[in-house]
Amino acid sequence: MLSRSLALALIGAALGAPAAADTKSVLFVGNSYSFGRVDPVMSYNTNNVRDLTRPGQPGRPSFDNIAGSNVFEPHPWGGVPGIFKQLTVRAGLDYDVAISARNAASLRGHMLNTNPAGWDLRGNFALQTWDQVVLQEQSDEPLSLRPGLPSNPARFNNYANKIAEYVKKGTLATYRERDYYEGASNTAKTNNCVAISGASSTSCNAQRGTADGLSATFKLPANPNASDSTEVFLYQTWARPNLVAGALVTITDEDTGEVTRTATPATTYFDDLESMTYELAVSYEQAFERPLDDSSVGFTAIAPVGEAFMRAVTDGVATRDMWAADATTDGLIDLWFDDGTHASKYGSYLSALVLFGRLTSIDPWSFGANEQAAADLGISPHDAVKLQRVASDQLHASGVQLVRLPCLHANPRATGAARNHEDITSCGQGKR
Repeated sequence: MLSRSLALALIGAALGAPAAADTKSVLFVGNSYSFGRVDPVMSYNTNNVRDLTRPGQPGRPSFDNIAGSNVFEPHPWGGVPGIFKQLTVRAGLDYDVAISARNAASLRGHMLNTNPAGWDLRGNFALQTWDQVVLQEQSDEPLSLRPGLPSNPARFNNYANKIAEYVKKGTLATYRERDYYEGASNTAKTNNCVAISGASSTSCNAQRGTADGLSATFKLPANPNASDSTEVFLYQTWARPNLVAGALVTITDEDTGEVTRTATPATTYFDDLESMTYELAVSYEQAFERPLDDSSVGFTAIAPVGEAFMRAVTDGVATRDMWAADATTDGLIDLWFDDGTHASKYGSYLSALVLFGRLTSIDPWSFGANEQAAADLGISPHDAVKLQRVASDQLHASGVQLVRLPCLHANPRATGAARNHEDITSCGQGKR
């Protein structure tokens, strides 16, 4: 069910003019998959995105410490949230967009502030009451356990749940990480925790939570700005070509971030993109279905970004094998960056389209050939429409009820522009 303010905004946008709408706040939580890793995405639209981990924030000195940060990833960051913000502007919506991210951060790292610089990432959850929060996990954490792969699905599942509880309820029941792992005794659970997570036995056995009486080392502060009305979304990530059969080892320059491909075969864990996409989708679904400690619903929805990447490949829109000799000349869109893990500008644009559709219920295929963010990023009108169609199709396949706004097409007759699903030719709303 659409809120009254959102419905008014949709009608106004359909009539060709931005409509007055209540400002909605959204916090994007993640790592370089969210902030974009490289330009033009990383620094896109920074004037309209609050980068909550940038140095120089008054009263927030922890973020002045740049230990462990990559010099080729300078703040401020716009990233995928910056693209999302531009899409909301075109749709006539008033969004206050913020990002809390750190390179290689996991959701556990965000909740427990485990980063080497001591950044208070957890404090960003409690900075204000958020209307929406989007959680993006470290890319291999949700995957099933495999020798050599730093995955930990139990930790993903539990810390996604903990963050949802923290932003909605404000407190966390006391817990021990050892209890995330199988074992016939506490000792066995602790041993499995140490073996799988790499954490110490002290960390695995520590009692954490917001209750009084816990050790000061592990006691977490309550969130005074929590709200049951906060919507929490899971940002499903994509299959990584560098973990799929046929991948090659790449080397990243520590100063410039430039990636060099070698001829050395990489260690891989999946036969194809499909199998990795499926495993990620299942893991995110399992996290989504888990209720909070009081049995209430924790998550609003999953944004099926990873499945949209896979759809782009199987629909013949995007290149399947980035390692192939003709990968850059096959006439298809390249969704991945040179390292085979991060998204290219095309992949980040597709991510933002899926997130936009999932968070707003507006069909991303409404934008058409002359969409501004795509133009700013150097994405052709033809490719922009293709990616909009993929995002729309995936959201529809995932059961999302979308509202179509035909008049967001700046010029419906432009090369590559799409007709809407209902062949609506005049301004107005239509449901997909």
